[in-house]
Amino acid sequence: MSEHVGLSQRELQIANSYAGGATYQTIADTLCIAPSTVRTHLATIYRKLEVSSKLELANHLSGNAAQPRNPSELAKVVSELALSLEEAISREKALSEVLRIISAAHGDLDAVMPLILSYALELCDAEFGILFEYRQDCQFVANHALGIPAPFRAWLDDQGVFVAGAETGLGRMNQQRRVISIIDVRSEAVYLTDDPLRYATADLGGARSFVAIPMLAGDRLVGAFTIYRQTVRPFSNDTTRLAQMFADQSVIALENARMIRAMQENIY
Repeated sequence: MSEHVGLSQRELQIANSYAGGATYQTIADTLCIAPSTVRTHLATIYRKLEVSSKLELANHLSGNAAQPRNPSELAKVVSELALSLEEAISREKALSEVLRIISAAHGDLDAVMPLILSYALELCDAEFGILFEYRQDCQFVANHALGIPAPFRAWLDDQGVFVAGAETGLGRMNQQRRVISIIDVRSEAVYLTDDPLRYATADLGGARSFVAIPMLAGDRLVGAFTIYRQTVRPFSNDTTRLAQMFADQSVIALENARMIRAMQENIY
């Protein structure tokens, strides 16, 4: 079958899985590769088959390919695929570099976290980001941030360890242990209350669209990785998955730092 569609065996396996409804992560887990590598393969598959959607891919694999595109349409598809491939390569390089930095930093969070946040903000097209460390009883502290407006930074510094209200993004993330994506922080009812965190986020930080990703070590919550846009531009599922990758790297950095601190305390 691969001869008919011009794909390698690996590409055909990925194409059939994706057309059948599997996610990047599911395919990656099955093949023991990174989700970004799956997307790179799919970009190649789309280019080879001259398709631009999952539906077109499924039709092509089932023998119901659409009529060939005219040169103008094909040029648009190729340019979009080229951009997608560049984005995938950038993500792959960024994640590899972050892992290298974590390994070389020997638990120095002040060296690691600005770089993780910098890569995340660039690739997720967001204005600022915060890594909140979780203490207990819905208490958080913003130990690391990048690009954050000065008034919001000052507010967080003044608060130190604070309790996130149940209706805030952090509060809901803590309760549900899942990604919380908010289209517009000013459109939710909690913004009309006197919740201090939502006030600070929206009015002092100028945030509009927001996503909070739980940082889990096993089943233990260690923090939250949050990114913010200052315009109403909801985060797509692909962007959220990308932010999850950076959150996972942040967990590695935090756990490395805690392990090194514990070893140093035992020595001294």
